[in-house]
Amino acid sequence: MTNYDPFFSRSADVMRESAIRKMGTVLAQAADIISFAPGYPAPDTFAWQDFREIAADLLTGEDGTVLQYGATRGFRPLVESIIAVLAARGIAAGREEIVVTTGSQQGLDLVARVLVDPGDVVLLELPSYTGGITAFRNARARLVGVRQEADGLDFDDLEHVLARERAEGRRVRILYVVPNFQNPTGLLISREKRYLLREWAARRDLLLLEDDPYGDLRFDDLDPANTRSIKADDEDGRVVYLSSFSKTIAPGFRVAWIAAPAPIAAKIELAKQAADLCTGAFDQRMIHEACKRGVLERQVPLLRRHYQAKRDVMSSALVEELGDVATWPTPKGGFFLWVTLPESIDVEEMLQRALAQRIIYVAGSAFFVDGSGRNIVRLCYATPSHEHIVEGVRRFARAVREELAERRIAIPSLSRA
Repeated sequence: MTNYDPFFSRSADVMRESAIRKMGTVLAQAADIISFAPGYPAPDTFAWQDFREIAADLLTGEDGTVLQYGATRGFRPLVESIIAVLAARGIAAGREEIVVTTGSQQGLDLVARVLVDPGDVVLLELPSYTGGITAFRNARARLVGVRQEADGLDFDDLEHVLARERAEGRRVRILYVVPNFQNPTGLLISREKRYLLREWAARRDLLLLEDDPYGDLRFDDLDPANTRSIKADDEDGRVVYLSSFSKTIAPGFRVAWIAAPAPIAAKIELAKQAADLCTGAFDQRMIHEACKRGVLERQVPLLRRHYQAKRDVMSSALVEELGDVATWPTPKGGFFLWVTLPESIDVEEMLQRALAQRIIYVAGSAFFVDGSGRNIVRLCYATPSHEHIVEGVRRFARAVREELAERRIAIPSLSRA
């Protein structure tokens, strides 16, 4: 049999399977498993009737362009809708700054291909979103983590890491951040640190890559000023902004966008021509009509209530089942709880025990570029019902306590201040 290893590129050699996708494969093999792994929106929140009506109107056959190739930059009316969405977020952008992408993951891949050479340093939060890690790793970047505090990046560590990398002769190009209800931690970068990040990027001559899929999903009547994007106050053209309709309308349409300074957007357009020529025309029409007909505007308040209730259910269940063992920050929005267990537990090793309990999660180590996070799990509350959340936490707790008992680990005394 032919050995194909010599034929693979150096980029192919560094590709790794997504831990989240791997858990999705496990889920597909056993329908009775309760999954806290993939960060999927809840299907019962989708505006099914609106989608049926929009699709029926679009598929009359009267307009052949509905199913035709489209412009690489995106369907022009949708680009205008995106500009309006950005304006509501405080971001002023022109058509020349927008590129519609086939999901925000494509946006990350295109940014990596346009802005990063092999060996360049990309700074990321510790932990960081796996999709960003994958995109930059595939571009053969050197991935360097920066510690986070409760309100965002640790600036002392950021300065230390940057100075070290540059002193060793490496070119540092980008700092990648997810400021609103970060995947995986759920943390929110403070307003003060957002200002400091803009100032820091200008002073240190770097670009900021701001990934914002969850900003609209804020809870607890949080002041919208706390989720104001970094891009909104970008006076120096330092911020490349990514967002998506996946969490607010539906992920199956695969419609997202990049808002970038015009010269960067132009290069991204060229890279996209080599990737897929254009994002699906029908998907873009569906999303545009959803914006035009007020579906997006109606959905967002419903989604906030829906996911806040699920967060509360999961947090209460964790207090009940593991309040003496685990700690986690309470997110003010988004999809995730970031649960830290005793350091002696390795959650990857515990996964088989969890599967025996018919529960799956994503191990925290998948989100770290420095090999840490082995006693942390990301739990997604977005998809399961309230009943499944309670039962899933119960199963998860059984796995944790069995692991502690087998290792004869004393349960630490925790304060839940």
